[in-house]
Amino acid sequence: MSNSFGSRYRFTIFGQSHAPAIGVTIEGLPAGFAPDMEALGAFLARRAPGQGPYSTPRKEADRPEFIAGLVDGHTCGAPVTAVIYNTNTRSGDYENLRRVPRPGHADYAAWIKYGAARDVAGGGQFSGRLTAPLCIAGGVALQLLEREGVSIRARILSIGGETEPEKMRAGLDAAKAAGDSLGGVIECVCEGVPAGLGEPMFGGMENRISQAVFAIPAVKGIEFGAGFTAAGLTGSQNNDPFYYDASGVVRTRTNNHGGILGGITSGMPIVFRAAVKPTPSIGIEQDSVDLTAGESVKLTVSGRHDPCIVPRAVPCMEAAAACAIYDALLENRN
Repeated sequence: MSNSFGSRYRFTIFGQSHAPAIGVTIEGLPAGFAPDMEALGAFLARRAPGQGPYSTPRKEADRPEFIAGLVDGHTCGAPVTAVIYNTNTRSGDYENLRRVPRPGHADYAAWIKYGAARDVAGGGQFSGRLTAPLCIAGGVALQLLEREGVSIRARILSIGGETEPEKMRAGLDAAKAAGDSLGGVIECVCEGVPAGLGEPMFGGMENRISQAVFAIPAVKGIEFGAGFTAAGLTGSQNNDPFYYDASGVVRTRTNNHGGILGGITSGMPIVFRAAVKPTPSIGIEQDSVDLTAGESVKLTVSGRHDPCIVPRAVPCMEAAAACAIYDALLENRN
C-alpha cells in the first residue's frame, strides 16, 4: 500500500484534503508508553496552516484526537489511531479543476490514473494536508527516539536561491505580491543515531529516509552528506578519516558521507538536504488544457495556497527522518 510505511514501526495515513477527517494508524509502539500530547501539539503547530504571512489563509487547529490504542493516556499494545478533523474547507474553489489541471500539480496524473472518480478538492490525497498525519507518526517517533538519545532537527538553508533571512523574506514578499511562489532547500541533522542501522542495497538508510521524505508532496530531490558536491571532489578530499575519540569510539574527522556508509549508519550524524519546489497553485495565468473539451485553455488558480511551502515543510522533514530511523532501530533489535 502506497499510504503505508515501515516494517516494525509501521503506519498508514488516510483521508483527503477536504474529507471530514485525515489521520494515521500506527503499529509497533511499545506498550505502556505515554505520548506527551502537549509536545506533540506544539510539533504539529509548526506545520499547521494559517500561521504567518507566508502560509495559506486556511486555518485548521490540527489537534489530533486519539480514538484507539490508548488507555488512560498510555499505549496498550493495540494499533494507535489518531484523527484530525477538517473544519475549514472550501471545496467549491476547486470545481473547475475537474476539467482543467493545474500545471505543476498532480491533477493531470490523477485524472489519468483515477479518472472522474478522483477527489480534486484541495488536491485530494495529493495535498500537503496529508503531512499532518505524517507529523503525528513522526512526532511520536521523535519522543521515542529522544529516550534513545537521538535528536533530529531541520532548518531552512535557502528560499528562492537566497540564503540570508532578509533576502528570503524580500523574495517571498515579492512573489506573494505577484501571485507567484518560491521553493527552497531544507537541511536535516540527526544526532545520536547508533552505528549499524540499515542494510546494504535496497534496505539502506538513505533509501529508507528518502522514501519517507518523498511522502512530502513538494520534495523533488535529496542528498546526503556532501551530496552532489562530492561529484566534484577527489577521493582524498571526499573520504572521511577515521580516528578514536576520547571514549574509544570510532569517529570520522569530517562527515562527507553524511553518517551513512554502504547503507548502514556509521555513528556520525545523519545529514541530508531536500529540495522543495515552488507551490504549483499560483495566481498568475497559465497555459493548461480542458480535458473534457479537448482543447488548450488559460487557467488562473483561485483558492487559498501557500506562496512558499518551505517553512511548513521543516517539521515534516523531521517527522519523515524520525519514522525511518525509529523503524530501523526496532529492526536492529529483532
